[in-house]
Amino acid sequence: GCMSFDPAVAVSSHHGPELVAALDAVKKAARVCEAVQHRLVAGSTLEKGDKSPVTVADFGAQAIVSHLLSRSFPHIPLIGEEDAAALRDPAGADLKAKVVAAVREVLPDLSETEILDAIDRGTHEGGPSGTFFTLDPIDGTKGFLRQQQYAVALALVVDGQVTLGVLGCPNLPVDDADPAKGRGVVAWAVRGEGARVSPLGATAVDPLFVTEIADAAQARFCESVESGHSDQSTSAKIASRLGITAEPYRIDSQCKYLAVARGDASIYLRLPTRADYVEKIWDHAAGQCIVVEAGGRVTDVEGKDLDFGQGRRLERNRGVIVTNGKLHEPVLAAVQAEMGP
Repeated sequence: GCMSFDPAVAVSSHHGPELVAALDAVKKAARVCEAVQHRLVAGSTLEKGDKSPVTVADFGAQAIVSHLLSRSFPHIPLIGEEDAAALRDPAGADLKAKVVAAVREVLPDLSETEILDAIDRGTHEGGPSGTFFTLDPIDGTKGFLRQQQYAVALALVVDGQVTLGVLGCPNLPVDDADPAKGRGVVAWAVRGEGARVSPLGATAVDPLFVTEIADAAQARFCESVESGHSDQSTSAKIASRLGITAEPYRIDSQCKYLAVARGDASIYLRLPTRADYVEKIWDHAAGQCIVVEAGGRVTDVEGKDLDFGQGRRLERNRGVIVTNGKLHEPVLAAVQAEMGP
């Protein structure tokens, strides 16, 4: 059915118009991703290493979000993960045709030129001052290809601070404890105004709150499915230092931030796998805003806030630690004890 959002919910918000536009854009992008994923399931004999379906969805989602935002907010630039060079190359003609077709399922009137131009808008460099959107059109590409978790992640950054975050998670259970409630949620937060969640395609809106757990041994922690994204052996040692016995909750993408924001887990560790790895802002901006507004806390492994005013990457931060707030200090201490200076 048609996904609508009740603008009355957003009118009182400090970022009301941006929130309405961002929610609309993320929901429409999520529809493209779902359509591509359903086709992927139907014809599911992908050669190993064939990333084309996720590539189509990635470009399609960026085109939709970028186009809709530029229509409502032409003066706000975008930091996106993709650009259209591969589609403009004659060798990419087949891929381009698929992207155009996917986008037109949701926005039928867009021309090929408008679609490529919208993708190419995502080249803003960011920095400490000014306002920009940042988008990860599909966060969790491997999760997408496995038919598991991925997210469309969009945030608004003003003078280096994330002031609005939206996460569309088409495969996430509406209620982790009750599979019968179906899948697909959109979560959002505006700085200083709390965090909310709604099933995709429904109007019910609920507030998001982190857990109240103050004893780390009772906590559940989540981490990436892909071991290349976070140092899992160190995570396991940190968990045992904290007395955590529950199995880690392994899911892809910024859905992990949402898992902490809604209380499915209390801790999310993303520990650097290499000394020189610098996180991208679009992998964390929306999730960070939602967790903080749900009552949690987000820092790097040294306990510093994430600095979104350093360009396209978190140049001044190393790793990310997300907790319900109450557990942040003990988790930080355990991380530092395990990882050393």
